[in-house]
Amino acid sequence: MKAYLISIGDELLIGQTINTNVAFIGEQISENNITIIKSVVISDDIKLIIDELELASIKADVIICTGGLGPTHDDVTRSAFVQYFKTELIRNEEVIEDIKRMLVRRGRELRKTHEDQAMVPKIAEIIRNENGTAPGYWIEINEKIFIVTPGVPYEMKAMMTNYIIPKLIKKIGTPDNFIKKVTLQTTGLPESALAERLGDIDELLNGAKLAFLPNQYGVRLRITVKSNNEEEAQNHLLGIEQKIRTKIGRFIYGRDDESLEEVVGRHLNERELRIAVAESCTGGGLANRITDINGSSKYFERGVVTYSNAAKVELLKVDEDVMLEKGAVSAEVAMQMAEGIKSISGADIGVSLTGIMGPTGAVTDKPVGTVFIGYCDDKVCTAKRFQFGEDRILNKHRATQAALDMIRRSILGISFEE
Repeated sequence: MKAYLISIGDELLIGQTINTNVAFIGEQISENNITIIKSVVISDDIKLIIDELELASIKADVIICTGGLGPTHDDVTRSAFVQYFKTELIRNEEVIEDIKRMLVRRGRELRKTHEDQAMVPKIAEIIRNENGTAPGYWIEINEKIFIVTPGVPYEMKAMMTNYIIPKLIKKIGTPDNFIKKVTLQTTGLPESALAERLGDIDELLNGAKLAFLPNQYGVRLRITVKSNNEEEAQNHLLGIEQKIRTKIGRFIYGRDDESLEEVVGRHLNERELRIAVAESCTGGGLANRITDINGSSKYFERGVVTYSNAAKVELLKVDEDVMLEKGAVSAEVAMQMAEGIKSISGADIGVSLTGIMGPTGAVTDKPVGTVFIGYCDDKVCTAKRFQFGEDRILNKHRATQAALDMIRRSILGISFEE
């Protein structure tokens, strides 16, 4: 089965909105043995939408459109579908009830624009919207499937997960080929270094595929295996994963969509450990990531932002003489910060960050991107120097990632060094 993705919206074309929908839909579709042959972004223009539907219906079995289903004048996707299929709009009472329930939850009143959302193409099967007012559409005609969802990501994702993917799987039936995938999340080594450590890729994969997907936090390794036997595909996939873990296991922190803060939180929770953090250069970024995880109150004791030197002395009892001699950005100060936050909070682990984020502030032996991360528990108190780049915001992201990885490694007994 072949799929054609159409993203509709001027905001996507001019870069005002990043098209994250295509990434999500592409991953969901490809994981279920549907081949994506094309993805396009087009303007909010009825003629352009109709032209693209004509082309897509020739080339693909499934056409998925996102965007342009809202209540404003530039939301023309519904009108384009009505014209393309030569159908009419009818009022759908189920949609009206869904909208009313949603508005009650939000303490809002039903308006004419809301009622207009319940006017849907007569030939469409409705995909109910749990998170908004615009329903999606499922249209089957001439052995083609046309799917339309709102462009709002969380609305689209709920429709894809709860309705569209399960229904497509039923349509596909038992596949001729089984595709199995896993993504290994790594941090601490760049793409080139990982490839070097893995060695002969062809020998490692034995016919499978491996994609290196770098981002600001590390590199994701996506392994893809295809076979006409499901068990064989799964065993091949697990075998490759084990070989990769043997070579670079200390740099792998999770699988698929796991975040490092989620993994660290799980390790802390399982061991009933509590952590506290003291941040300077990251301005609370590490505490923010830790507390992004539901249930983090079980292991996160507190976080303080001691940005000034005075705050480091007053709140964390950093030795002022040491700071004057070594500098606020130093291993010695990072260790005292970690020890100080551990002491005043009573947590099992104290972590600190101090650095030069840029673009100013560099000195001869400490260029922009220099960060010291301190770590202190009941057995060890240490600090490690990191050298990131020249982008201030990117440096903050990478510093919090490095701190989380130091916590992970310490809990698991893995050396901070490579």
